[in-house]
Amino acid sequence: MPQLNAETLTHLPESVSIPNYDRAAVTTGIVHFGVGGFHRAHQAMYLDRLMNAGQALDWGICGVGVLPHDAKMAQVMAEQDCLYTMLLKHPDGRREARVIGSMTEYLFAPANPEAVIEKMACPDTRIVSLTVTEGGYNFHHVTGEFDAENPDVLHDLTPNAAPRTAFGLVTEALSRRRARGIEPFTVMSCDNIQGNGDVAKKMFTAFAELRDPDLAAWMRSNVLFPNSMVDRITPVTTDEDRSAIAKEFGVVDQWPVVCEPFEQWVLEDHFTLGRPPFEDAGVQVVDDVEPYELMKLRLLNASHQALCYFGTLAGYTYAHEVAQDPLFVQFLLDYMDLEGTPALSPLPGVDLPLYKRTLIERFANEHVRDTLARLCAESSDRIPKWLIPVVWINLKNDGGISRSAGIVASWARYAEGTDEAGGPITVVDRLKEPLMAAAALQREDKLAFLRNRDVFGDLVDNERFTEAYLRALDTLHTRGARAAVAELVALGR
Repeated sequence: MPQLNAETLTHLPESVSIPNYDRAAVTTGIVHFGVGGFHRAHQAMYLDRLMNAGQALDWGICGVGVLPHDAKMAQVMAEQDCLYTMLLKHPDGRREARVIGSMTEYLFAPANPEAVIEKMACPDTRIVSLTVTEGGYNFHHVTGEFDAENPDVLHDLTPNAAPRTAFGLVTEALSRRRARGIEPFTVMSCDNIQGNGDVAKKMFTAFAELRDPDLAAWMRSNVLFPNSMVDRITPVTTDEDRSAIAKEFGVVDQWPVVCEPFEQWVLEDHFTLGRPPFEDAGVQVVDDVEPYELMKLRLLNASHQALCYFGTLAGYTYAHEVAQDPLFVQFLLDYMDLEGTPALSPLPGVDLPLYKRTLIERFANEHVRDTLARLCAESSDRIPKWLIPVVWINLKNDGGISRSAGIVASWARYAEGTDEAGGPITVVDRLKEPLMAAAALQREDKLAFLRNRDVFGDLVDNERFTEAYLRALDTLHTRGARAAVAELVALGR
């Protein structure tokens, strides 16, 4: 069985959808940083959809890897001619395989930063897009300011240094375009951050300010950073997925992507040099993204945190196992209805009850097999953005905070590094060491975890929150996760 590449593409079984356009006619218009599963199942998929409709052939994607582990993706993309399989897993067990062809090339920045810079400096590049995760924007999670002491940032600010970061690479490309009289590209964030375009603008111009204040001023006046809201569950690809795709569809793919059928992209129409006709592919192109992104961040993303720590402690492995447990489902609905929804802006035309029911159905899709470990990873980048704002709004408005406090307590218990059966928990977080050190102290100093003001701000000083937090943490320690969830559900409506 041959490996997927341009030569074998037309010999795949009929059960596999393949690009119906001439990939040789596709030219690069977008340079994208962070070619992970989400990008490949989302933005790249939308562009492939447009290309299959005979549109956007001048908006092909050049993928860029910045981190050392991206070397593997560079190898796979080279061997597969930038083709990969997207496998849709439906709740009823049906599977659909589709080869995505919208990526034209892949560059590994550590090996050749100059090639990446010149690709962005080329006039054909009109958009530079990002899925670099919440932590990739290099800002302090309480102050929101750019971290100028990051070692890689300091390296990139050294005169004549070869850039290591997206900040250094993008800023140098913009500097060259400015010097050459070429209009700037649009920087389009597709990460799960509220006001992601605004955050990107603040961080990239902050870097530029440190490098060259005149360049920063030019960027603020000339470079556009549209906001967006993105949504699709894309679990980590496993060897089991690779084997299943080979066995069921006859495709040997080193790095396919698996995802749920649901997809959503709400995008602010704010571009310097035009954009693909995304609306023709199902994207909601709007003037104001904020109400949609708040809905997603505070209902879907925060609910993921609501289920992942409790679920792991209780012995579950996958999100669908938790979302098929009636006790946990009630807890999730209570959080969404009583704490998440009151923290939202008005959403005219959106059926929120339907949206919340759809979330439970998506979480419960056993064929996606989204791991709780994935949802628990990088919590210090997620909880402060997705859940803590809900807490502060409800504290201000005298609203409910007990369930949110319980979620934070479940994270604190999770960070102790063992589940209720005594099995090890692998904590994956940029702040792993201080978080686990604090969690190790909390059976004696019960507020030790919450004292991290870089993560929680001043929540430790709020008596109403700490009472609810300590109540949940005590139950987690004495009777376990299931009992703690039952207590929160028993609060009623």
